[in-house]
Amino acid sequence: MLKVCIIGCGGIGGYHLSHLVQFTDIIELAGFCDLIPEKARAFVEKAGSGKAFTNYVRMYDEIQPDAVFICIPPVSHGEGLIELDTIERGIPFFVEKPVALNLFIANRIRDAVEKKNLITAVGFQLRYDNLTEPVRAFVKENKLATINVTRVGGIPMAWWFLDRATGGGQIVEQTIHQFDMLRYVYGEPESVFTMGARNFINPAPKGYKTDDYSATVVRFKDGALATITTGLYATAGACADNKMTFGAKDSRCDFYPAQKALIYGKAPAPKVDEKGTQSIVAGDGALKSSDGAVEYKCNVDYGVLCDRTFVEAVISGDGSKVRSPYADAVKTLEFVLACNESMDTGRMIKL
Repeated sequence: MLKVCIIGCGGIGGYHLSHLVQFTDIIELAGFCDLIPEKARAFVEKAGSGKAFTNYVRMYDEIQPDAVFICIPPVSHGEGLIELDTIERGIPFFVEKPVALNLFIANRIRDAVEKKNLITAVGFQLRYDNLTEPVRAFVKENKLATINVTRVGGIPMAWWFLDRATGGGQIVEQTIHQFDMLRYVYGEPESVFTMGARNFINPAPKGYKTDDYSATVVRFKDGALATITTGLYATAGACADNKMTFGAKDSRCDFYPAQKALIYGKAPAPKVDEKGTQSIVAGDGALKSSDGAVEYKCNVDYGVLCDRTFVEAVISGDGSKVRSPYADAVKTLEFVLACNESMDTGRMIKL
């Protein structure tokens, strides 16, 4: 049985624990570490196994884990460098995004991983959504003219998120998922220009020191352009339609991550029965004709798939099925950090 530990017993650690307890056929949940003892003990109770720690070094010494999930705040990647200690011990690890708040730390960890030839994974769970394949197919089959991305939500009340210095800001901490999906389904960015704005949220929470919203223009290496708008000001879901739109000359794909994908202009002529009702297009049950579109629905738990893929990769020693290893995640980090640099300097940033 693979002995697995978790460092960081907060919200995102609990997200992964909810998946890992489903894998007891192949893993043993052996240790949980958090600076707050009560949180680590709560994870032991939820897992029904393992031991609580407040010091990850002691946990490593005692448990000798085969794999670890590192679920710490963004700013903590620069404190003590847990990842480097983990790599030195040869422990494969899964780490949540963003992997760091500066490229110096991320590149140092990436190089150490490469030197040890360790299996790693990063929490870009959307890559495991069944919707990504039809979206990637649409992108491959059509020359795109425009890409438009929107993500708008409220303010997460985590202490580190409220200040861009500790959380990275919305682009780096939240909308990084959309930036990562742009890389995964389309291609590599060449340059970015981002403008941010503040003082729209009033009153702001105590300690709030980050951008309320931003707009980014991206030029990809093939010359295509994308716009990404993101904000923290939402008080109701009606304020924005969170999606990614890929537009070609005669068709488009509206991609709602983790929900559905609609492809317009490519639908076969719908069958109509004697009542004038459009019938479902032959497929796997998730594909149908709707308002001139082919619709795909999310029908997998992509978070479970993401975690299971990493665990199975460690067991087999083959990391080829991991869709976001550490080295690739560093490229996404460079992408979003360039946006912050552009906001701060007023310049276009080349990657």
